[in-house]
Amino acid sequence: MRRPVAPRVPGALRGRRWLICVTASAALLVPLLTGPLGGGPDDRRLQDAFTDAANEYHVPRSVLMGVAYLQSRWDSHPGAPSVVGGYGPMHLVDAGQALDPSAPPRGTARPDAMAAGPPASPGANVSSGRSVQPADLARAARLIGVPAEKLRTDAAANVRGGAALLAETQRQLGKPLSADTADWWEAVARFPGTADRDSAATYANDVFAVIRQGAHRTTDAGQRVNLPASPGVRPHRPVVARQPKDVECPPELSCSWLSAPYVEIDDDGDYGNHDLADRPRDQKIEYIVIHDTEAYLPNMFQTVQDPTEASWHYSIRSKDGHVTQHIRTKDMAWHSGNQFVNARSIGIEHEGFLTQPNTWYTEEMYRSSARLVRYLAKKYDVPLDRQHIFGHDNVPSPTAGSIPDMHDDPGPFWDWRHYFDLLGAPLRATAGPDSDMVTVLPDFATHKPPFTGCAGDGVLCAPHGSSAVRLHTEPSEDAPLIQDPGRHPDGDDSTKDVNDLGSRVSAGQTFAVAERSGDWTAIWFQGNKAWFSNPKKHPTAVGAAGRMVTPKDGLSEIPVFGRALPEEDAYPEGVEEPPESPLPYSLLEGQRYVTQGRLDGSYIDRSFFVDTPNPVVKGQEEYYEIQFGHRLAYVRASDVDVVSASSAAAGPPAGDGESSPQQ
Repeated sequence: MRRPVAPRVPGALRGRRWLICVTASAALLVPLLTGPLGGGPDDRRLQDAFTDAANEYHVPRSVLMGVAYLQSRWDSHPGAPSVVGGYGPMHLVDAGQALDPSAPPRGTARPDAMAAGPPASPGANVSSGRSVQPADLARAARLIGVPAEKLRTDAAANVRGGAALLAETQRQLGKPLSADTADWWEAVARFPGTADRDSAATYANDVFAVIRQGAHRTTDAGQRVNLPASPGVRPHRPVVARQPKDVECPPELSCSWLSAPYVEIDDDGDYGNHDLADRPRDQKIEYIVIHDTEAYLPNMFQTVQDPTEASWHYSIRSKDGHVTQHIRTKDMAWHSGNQFVNARSIGIEHEGFLTQPNTWYTEEMYRSSARLVRYLAKKYDVPLDRQHIFGHDNVPSPTAGSIPDMHDDPGPFWDWRHYFDLLGAPLRATAGPDSDMVTVLPDFATHKPPFTGCAGDGVLCAPHGSSAVRLHTEPSEDAPLIQDPGRHPDGDDSTKDVNDLGSRVSAGQTFAVAERSGDWTAIWFQGNKAWFSNPKKHPTAVGAAGRMVTPKDGLSEIPVFGRALPEEDAYPEGVEEPPESPLPYSLLEGQRYVTQGRLDGSYIDRSFFVDTPNPVVKGQEEYYEIQFGHRLAYVRASDVDVVSASSAAAGPPAGDGESSPQQ
């Protein structure tokens, strides 16, 4: 028997990520300035800015708006640059503000030499013989004759600069400033500045898809923006990207390969950093887990090549959405903190820090990730719902004692609603407003609950759109937050800290309704009746239809688990049965929890370094996966009855009816 490597690996990784997170977050703290285009939902000055700039520089308005949507979804992030130094709705790049991950943040020593990651791209320029530059902010400022600083903070000036750059590129290409949208395809492909022909073509096709489908939303500054659909517009031919032979990626996505090791570490049989498997033959792939790195990507490339560290299947770069694969999907990565989930999942890391979403969670990264997940979900028949596509912060703790050590990424500022739009599986009402179940669905742009901890313990975070909805013990904002005995076993109260999941739920998660009172709705949550504000005019949840589980008659309480293990008789001789560890919560008689999956218990013995996959121990004991709290959980099928929720006619979607074009 070998020493158990798995428990020490997550700890080592957590330590490294924590250090990098603290130093990098300090380096990224920039003032969030209030731009001149802030306003209410009827404020359409940004819409007018697009119209005026399009007319001034003779660029079709649909082209200008389509490019801006792909660059930023029309958000300004006023005063805050992205990872590459991009500002404003057009994401104009100030190279001097770009982060250099090879240089230490201010006040720190230079990190150890890092393993080289894959190149930015293997391709050639979009147009042979011409250099490709990003949408340069300084150049845009010169073209429109205003100081560069104004393009960083003034959304209208930023849009004018973007229009001027598009017009200049069109002239450089020797093409007329035509009113025909189709004539602008190559100028659009050049706008983001990628030298990879395939990535640039995919970008342009995405812009033209947005123009064709149309879009409307309320921006982070409260601006209502609408791009009418143009059904006659068509993208160019589908892109087939050049990819290494081992890569498992959709054909239109630019992907690289950087292998994670499977090696023996010492003479005692310790090994790393993943397990051989033969999925889906030996174990069905049921989940795709969304992580963020809490570290710069080059550091993560070093980590994934270290046999003593954790591992994951894919990494996605923030600045351009480039995908790097590390482990074949048939094999099992060590990524979630729960071996049961690892055995049934694919892990995808996204470069970024959850406290700095404006800087790291770029539209190109969202889109690449959604393309990859949609491809993998189709390949492995993974349902596109929030009990199968979920965050690291939704992974159940395998044991009661490990709950405080579970991770919190990608955090409350990951836009699950937009992400599922891109997946082609929009989150929406599936039943009427008085149904027995609700799906959490706040309007991301306007829902800005307070958080602390982005810039230090107890320090209030800058207001930001959020997928998270906070839970109280009573229907009042003054009532205490729901206490989490697993996360706070000492009895401490839940907090509003950005990393404290104890009293919140997230967009797309579905729960059983326990009670309603005026503008408040109560759900069953970790054994408690938990209340959240859900006013009819601005709902944070919508009606849902589906199935729930409840304890069988005669059972006053049933155990809840973080993994679904086989029964004792299923284990062959020589395989030690892991101890059961019910989670420290109560699922009581009369309570109901939503289920979207039934599964058999299973276990994989990871005791030895072997050249072939370890056999999967499969039992006859069946479980239901339930949305028990912010994290998922499992209950034995023999302990519960399944009941259906009301399926009354669905009401309108929550929020402002935002339309995000599908890819």
